[in-house]
Amino acid sequence: MAERHVGIVASGEKITIVDLEVPDDGPATLNLDDNWKLQEDDREGAYATLFAQLTNYLREHGIQKVVVKASDSSKGMGLSHLKSAEVRGVVIAAASTVCPTKAVAKSVLSRTFGERKVDAYLDDKDFWEGKIAGREMKKGSREAVFMVLADQNK
Repeated sequence: MAERHVGIVASGEKITIVDLEVPDDGPATLNLDDNWKLQEDDREGAYATLFAQLTNYLREHGIQKVVVKASDSSKGMGLSHLKSAEVRGVVIAAASTVCPTKAVAKSVLSRTFGERKVDAYLDDKDFWEGKIAGREMKKGSREAVFMVLADQNK
C-alpha cells in the first residue's frame, strides 16, 4: 500500500519541499514540488509561520514520514550555513510533532546508497527515468526526492 512521504531541504531563507506517494513497487507519484520562502523582516515570526504552515500541510495531507536533509560539516561555514541550520531546526521540530521524522546527511547517503556519490545521481538524467510519476519534477528538487527514495531502499 502506498504511503505519503515528504522530503525537505532547507537552504538559507527557504525550504524545498516535495510530497511523494511511495508505493511498494513502481514509480513514486509527485504530489507537491515547491519552494516555501520565509517571510521577510521578522525572522522569529517567520519561523513560527513556517512551523504552522508545515504542520498544517503534513496533517491535512496525511503525511506518514518526513525526511530532512541534515547538516553536514563544512570548512567555510558562515552565516548562511547557520541560518539554514535554524530553518532546518524549525522544520525538524514541526514535522516531528506530526509524524516520524528523520534527518539524513548527504555524506551518509553517499556512503550507503549505491555505488556513486549523491551528486552523481542528482545529475544523471537516466537515473531519474521511471522513478517519478505525476507532475514534472523540478531539477532543483531532485535532492529532496532522492532522500525519500533512498530512505525507501533501506
